[in-house]
Amino acid sequence: MASSDAPSLPNPKELRGILKYVPLFQDRIFVIALDGRIVSDENLSNLLLDIAVLQSLSIRVVLVFGISDQLATEAKDQGISPSDLRGFGPTDAQTLSCAQKAASTLSQFLMGKLTQVGLKAVLTNAVMPVPMGIVKGVDQLHTGKVGRVDRALLQNLLSQKVIPLLSPLAFDRDGMGWRLNSDHLATEVALALEAGKILFLQPEAGLYHNEAFYRQISVEELNNKLETAPEGFSGGALSKARHAVRAVLNNIPRAHLVDGTLHEGLLAEIFSSEGVGTLIYGNEYQQVRPATRRDIRTLYQFTRQAVKREQLVHRTLAHIEKSFNQYYLFEIDETPVACAALEIYPGGESAELLSLYVQPTHQHLGIGRKLVEFICQEARQKGARRIFALSTQSFSFFRNACSFSENPSTELPAARLDSLRESGRNSRVMVRELNT
Repeated sequence: MASSDAPSLPNPKELRGILKYVPLFQDRIFVIALDGRIVSDENLSNLLLDIAVLQSLSIRVVLVFGISDQLATEAKDQGISPSDLRGFGPTDAQTLSCAQKAASTLSQFLMGKLTQVGLKAVLTNAVMPVPMGIVKGVDQLHTGKVGRVDRALLQNLLSQKVIPLLSPLAFDRDGMGWRLNSDHLATEVALALEAGKILFLQPEAGLYHNEAFYRQISVEELNNKLETAPEGFSGGALSKARHAVRAVLNNIPRAHLVDGTLHEGLLAEIFSSEGVGTLIYGNEYQQVRPATRRDIRTLYQFTRQAVKREQLVHRTLAHIEKSFNQYYLFEIDETPVACAALEIYPGGESAELLSLYVQPTHQHLGIGRKLVEFICQEARQKGARRIFALSTQSFSFFRNACSFSENPSTELPAARLDSLRESGRNSRVMVRELNT
């Protein structure tokens, strides 16, 4: 989402919204990759304070920084045309020399800033690089890749509440320096440490593809875009997208692309279900589950909000208590954001989808359609051959997004037709056949 639309961190009255995440994240490792442009941004001090907040909540942080902008400046100052800036292609000797100077200057700068906010940090040599070698017939010269990560060293530092600081300039056993891509470095470290998150902080709001912005995207969909239309990503975004996919496909639960120039953006991304950037998630990120007794109050709140907008029929708390086992909840980060109910009518061939509701903060993300598809699948498995939904405002959604068609109300089961007439709502009857 664009920075101008980003929600701010919840105020004290919404503290519960933050605290519910703390037990989920305590003692987890977050790998944070700082784009070189973020290190130079005026928001860096605020960002490091946000990291101090994470550490105070027993969230362990590893910092990886990039140097592409600083490398470009160093090369310009020396009158050198760099062979590669991002660690993607060949790094010649002159470019390596500039990279070494840029990395050294930046690491000292970061250590000073971390000290200013009271954070203990160590610049480590926990990553052992190996040469990239020859790729498609081209010698990559001094460009390397991660060969091994000293997991024990990093875990020991983290256990002492010390932040490991990792540079994209690493040294092998012979003391030879190798230029690494920082996105690659962050990803390999996250995988070695089995991190709970990897967060790429950049100057952009999140992930764009062909100028379309994605607030959240499944790893499968993103991987498909990388395979079929990689040209739709900008240079920096392409790297982050590829490494985010690698991370999530290899059991890092979530990868985030976040605007590091946004005040409190890091905390808002981590401690809210909406976030402020782009989330790349695996299958476990979001799920539909049957409601339980513990969800009755949540279901009542959802339906009450929809009744105020005349989207749903009023249902009392007592009614929901009696019928909660008909409801399903769509969760994000174990937080319900949508609901729907399924009722099977006598005879078993007809079913009704009821009480479909998506919180306003999560509308237009495809959640309603996914929930409808789930309910249709459940109805089919229970033997129903058709499902209907009564709607006063969402009939176009059912028709255009969910393949329902409008039918005469006389085709409803008799009991349901009588209750519709008594309600006076004049709802449209949307029907979908389930035999295919």
